[in-house]
Amino acid sequence: MPLTGNLAMGSALVALGVTLLAGFLYAAVLSKALPPPDNWFLLAVRNDRYYCLLVPLTVPVIIVAVYLHWMSMKMFKHA
Repeated sequence: MPLTGNLAMGSALVALGVTLLAGFLYAAVLSKALPPPDNWFLLAVRNDRYYCLLVPLTVPVIIVAVYLHWMSMKMFKHA
């Protein structure tokens, strides 16, 4: 029954990904739209500008990396 272990590991990875996405969306978008919180940690997240700029600056690098990966796979396949 290794399928049960794989299913549990896959579910855990999906849950981790959803949690990290929700945290990033809060830090980058939602925290700026909400009123200032009383919690010092949430206030620090709200005033931080790093994560707001991280994704727009990472998108061109991801596009180049995907293109180079596709090109290298085509060259390997037809060599």
